[in-house]
Formats: sequence, structure tokens, C-alpha cells
Amino acid sequence: MADVTTGIGFDAHRFGGPGPLRLAGVVVDVGRGLDATSDGDVAVHAVMDAMLGAAALGDIGTHFPSDDPRWRGADSMQLLALVHAMVADTGLRLLHVDLTIVSESVRVAPHREAMRTALAHALGLGVGAVSVKASTTDGMGWTGRDEGVAALAVATLDQA
Repeated sequence: MADVTTGIGFDAHRFGGPGPLRLAGVVVDVGRGLDATSDGDVAVHAVMDAMLGAAALGDIGTHFPSDDPRWRGADSMQLLALVHAMVADTGLRLLHVDLTIVSESVRVAPHREAMRTALAHALGLGVGAVSVKASTTDGMGWTGRDEGVAALAVATLDQA
């Protein structure tokens, strides 16, 4: 395996289900939720998939299948801790996470530092190693119609 590996993760969920809406472990909207098996935290799910990809460990559906009742309503931050341990067990360590949240109506800016802090704490990183950004699709597609939220993440790992 290379000294440094990089993985990309993506997740998306439509609005629905019970609130609150959590992104990167932070409540960003108490009145809305996302339709998902777990708590639907697309930001954390994208980070998990990026980490798993960088470690060549498959994807979150492999480890936490949506048809398994154990994961119904699961706290994504707890799942992130499990993925972090899986990655560490391979002899790799997480160096950096870059996360982009895509939504027409969910405002990330007021929560950005709390999101960075929550992810950094969960992953044993300094806040400076966690980037959280936001984007819209300027009214295009399902995110532009405000039907849900998507997230894209990149994780960088190296040999521990």
C-alpha cells in the first residue's frame, strides 16, 4: 500500500422522516429531518465512505447495510467511531478530512465551527485538519429544488 492514500465519499438523502436534521454531528434544523435508515447525517456518511475508500475497506453499505435492523435510527457519530477504529486496525491513520455539504436551504456557515470541532473530536484530529464547506446547485436538480441534502468528502490517510 502507498504511504499516503486518499478516498472520496458521497451521500445524499431526501428531506423527510423525523427531525432534527444533523450534519457532521451538529443539529442544524430542528423542524426537518432526512429520510434514512440511520439518523441520516449525510456529512458523516460521506466522511465514513471517504475513510473506508482510502483504506480499501469497501463502503458504509457493506459494513452497515440499510436492511439490517441494527442500524435503524443509529447515531452516525457512533458509526464514524466504528469506521475510525476499522481504519486504525489496518495500520493507517487519518490525516485530514475535506467535506462539502450541498443544499439549497440548509445554512452551514452558522454551524461550520461546531461541525469542524465535532468531527475533529470524533476523529482524534486537530480542528485545523478538518475542512467544512458548503455549496448550492443554484436551483438545478433535486438539491436545487430543495428536496434533500448531499455531501462529498475526501479523506487522506497514511501509515501509522
